[in-house]
Amino acid sequence: MSSISQLVANHRPSLGPLEDLYRHYHANPELSNREFQTAAHIAAQLREISPDFRIKRHIGGHGLAAILANGDGPVVLLRADIDGLPVLERTGLPYASSVRMNDASRVEKPVMHACGHDMHITCLLGAAKVLFSARDAWAGTVVLAFQPAEERGTGAQAMVDDGMYDEDRHGVPVPDVAIGAHVMPFRAGAIGTRRGLMATSADSLRVTLHGRGSHASMPHRAVDPVVMAASTVMRLQTIVSREVDPADSAVITVASIHAGDAENVIADDATLSIDTRSITQGTRDRVLGRIKDVVRAESAAAMAVREPTFETTRSFPLTVNDAAVTAMIEETFAAHFGEGKGQYNRDVPRLAVSEDFSILATAVGKPYCFFLYGGTSHRLWDQAEREGTLEQRVPTNHSGLFAPAISPTLQTGLDGYAVAALTFLAKQQ
Repeated sequence: MSSISQLVANHRPSLGPLEDLYRHYHANPELSNREFQTAAHIAAQLREISPDFRIKRHIGGHGLAAILANGDGPVVLLRADIDGLPVLERTGLPYASSVRMNDASRVEKPVMHACGHDMHITCLLGAAKVLFSARDAWAGTVVLAFQPAEERGTGAQAMVDDGMYDEDRHGVPVPDVAIGAHVMPFRAGAIGTRRGLMATSADSLRVTLHGRGSHASMPHRAVDPVVMAASTVMRLQTIVSREVDPADSAVITVASIHAGDAENVIADDATLSIDTRSITQGTRDRVLGRIKDVVRAESAAAMAVREPTFETTRSFPLTVNDAAVTAMIEETFAAHFGEGKGQYNRDVPRLAVSEDFSILATAVGKPYCFFLYGGTSHRLWDQAEREGTLEQRVPTNHSGLFAPAISPTLQTGLDGYAVAALTFLAKQQ
């Protein structure tokens, strides 16, 4: 066992109270930018660990950072996101969420931690206990960043814009390296990293096409936005299939179309919700430009009464793990978790989903690594693997059925944070 692995094993707290803490967060989710109680509860937990944590509240909304200074050495930032999703929980668990909240549009929605942020919070609080207990064995500064509004892609940028690192504002130390993590629908206990691209960019647009309404019996008096929308949707499908190199990758999805209310009325406008993903910045820029070109061209061809309206609703950067930082973590993860099926994987497949974690590092020009760990129960995973039904039977993030198996997921995520931090902070390696 490596010295770091031994250190984590010696200082790992009892998991029972952390399991109860996880159940609390799972049962009490809050939507993006509404994480009032979650942030307050996290701050209280940090104070229970030690008053030595300097806690900075209300960063970019309900974000908070806890700083543990422990002598001269590097500054390592560990990040967990804290918001839930407007998803109805269908797990049937005794600690399932029954929370309902008004969203930003004041529409009441069911709320669930359908992406595992409850597990992220708990794992990072567990790692905080390890690092505080083991502080004689490391030197430097740990920053625990609990970030709001990840699901909207705005939380990390909001923390930076609110002066997270500014001395005259929140005064959080600038990290030398940042570490993030996410629980995924892998077999629980599995953990992985990869160098380079870890997650795609994502951009979401709300596009309004402006027609002219009329009675349905007089289409010649109208500019029909439904027909305009239909032509636009079909034309958008050709951008990836005919303009993106097959060796590259991009996705364009028109996720919703809204127009009209009555069967005998041609509406004035149609609104499209468009989502796009890319794996390089060049492709991202080109695809976004071509989406706007196509929308404008179809609008002009339909004789729209005015130019289409574009609103960016979400924007996530590419997540690109630093090769040198990841190489260092590879060695400590391999020593701690072991390498092989169901253990540590140095080259996990990149994610098709997106993250805003990287902004906490790139905003100050620092390197980062984002690792993944599994949360699917061994019983479900092994049975589905035998049957060849993993894609059908294992719930994914954002599903109303997504709920990580508490064990061994909690210990894996906790250890991942602690081992990654100690890779850079431990006095003897």
